[in-house]
This record gives sequence, C-alpha cells and structure tokens, in this order.
Amino acid sequence: MTPQAETAPPQPPRVSVVIVSFNRAAALRRSLETLGQTHQIVVVDNGSADDTPLIEEEFPAVRFRRLPRNFGLTKALNIGLRVAEGEYILCLHDDTRISADAVTKLADYLEAHPEVGAVSPLLTDESGAPAPQVRALPSPAAPDMAFQPAPAGEEITVACVSGAAIMFREFVLHSLRQIDERYGNFGSDIELCAQLGRASKKIVVLRSVTAIHESDPSPMFSNVLAGDRVAGLALFLGKHHGFFSGLVYRLKVALSALFTLRFQVLAGALSGQKIDGTR
Repeated sequence: MTPQAETAPPQPPRVSVVIVSFNRAAALRRSLETLGQTHQIVVVDNGSADDTPLIEEEFPAVRFRRLPRNFGLTKALNIGLRVAEGEYILCLHDDTRISADAVTKLADYLEAHPEVGAVSPLLTDESGAPAPQVRALPSPAAPDMAFQPAPAGEEITVACVSGAAIMFREFVLHSLRQIDERYGNFGSDIELCAQLGRASKKIVVLRSVTAIHESDPSPMFSNVLAGDRVAGLALFLGKHHGFFSGLVYRLKVALSALFTLRFQVLAGALSGQKIDGTR
C-alpha cells in the first residue's frame, strides 16, 4: 500500500482585518462589501440589538464573534485581536470603507519599512476631502484636542492617529499582550499610539492609500459616551503623566459637570465608570 501523502498545514493569512461593530448593521455591510474576501476578516458584534447578527449569513467567509452585551470598544477589540491570525492586522471601525487592494498596500508598506510601527490610510469623506484623523497625544496642558485632517505630504509621521483605520504588525500587538481594558469605548487608539512612541516606532499616514470614513453618529447615548471619554482621558493622563495629572483632570471635569448637571460625565470623572457601567 502506498502511504497517504501528508497534508500540509494551512498557511496563516498575511493580513487580518478586525472590526468591532455595535448597532450599525448598514455601515458594517458596506464596509464588508468594500473589503471583499481577499483577507481574513474578523467581526466582533458588541452586543448589537439591530440586524447585525443577520449579516453573518450574508458573509459566510467572515469570522463573527458575538458578545452578549456592549463591553466597550477596547475589550471587544482585544477579543478580535486574539482571533486574528494574520502577520499584519488592520483595526477598522465599522463605518470605515477600504478596498482589499488598499489593505494589501498598507501591509506592503509595513513590510518595506521596519522602522514604522503602524500605518494608516488617508481618511476621507464621501467627497474625497481629508477627514479628521490626527491629533497630539493627550497631555495635562491639552488633554482633549480634536482630531484634524492629516497635513500635506505623502508619508506623514504623526504622534496619534484615529483608530478608524490603523494597521500594526501582529508581533507588536502580541508584545503588548492586550490593550489596557481599563479603557472602555474611548482610549484604545491613543494608548496604542503612546506605546509605539515609547518604543520609538513611527506612526505614518500614507496619503496614496485612502479609506472613506463615514463618521456615522454613534448609536450610544451621547452623555454615556461623554462619561466614558472623561474616564479614558483621566486614565491616560494618570498612566502616562503621573497620578496627580489624572486626578487634577478628574476634579476639573467633575466640578464643571456638577454645575451643569451632566451626571454621566460626573460619574466618568469621579469613578472612572466606562461605557458598560463597570469601573
């Protein structure tokens, strides 16, 4: 008898795309349609109550992970990153559309530039105009600067980039073990950018590669998001600029929230309450 030929183990994908989605089924569908089937795609459904669970039937090649409730972006993203198998991992918001070819170009860029820790496409709106994407990292003097469009240039080195579309090498994310889950919905992108800065790795926006960021309104209540944002910023300042920086920020925001009766913001400032109600 002729021995059966050994079956070669399947090769891991070169690129994985990780998307966290919550109650934005239409946007998620558009994103998946634009991506196609070239790369491994992992979708973490963060407790959606709309038609998001039905999308799994439309895209059988996509790996879905459904969570029982909304645990916040950071925890859901960590779950998706543990499932991803690619050498390069693109973290993508559910309202961002990028083609498979553009994703490949981002991976090619990282492969050719070992000094770069992360690369992002240029984010645009539907008309092709640059969308808000870059900012300075939070500091005690300027804790919450708004995102701005990327400045001119083909390869733009920045301190902090939006998490709407950002690609890392898998081993960089693996070396962090996981993103600090003390962050809720807000904070994962600034934390990852800060960690790359500490490692002296550049973050680059590549203007020749574009993605459309729809910036759909969040399905979450704005006051809950505001409280989560305050908690995330206070955590970042305390972690990277010292305990008292975080404390001073909490007290300033808490006093303002108290006088304006914004109780969810007050909870975020004083207790660190996250989007899922935990601390």
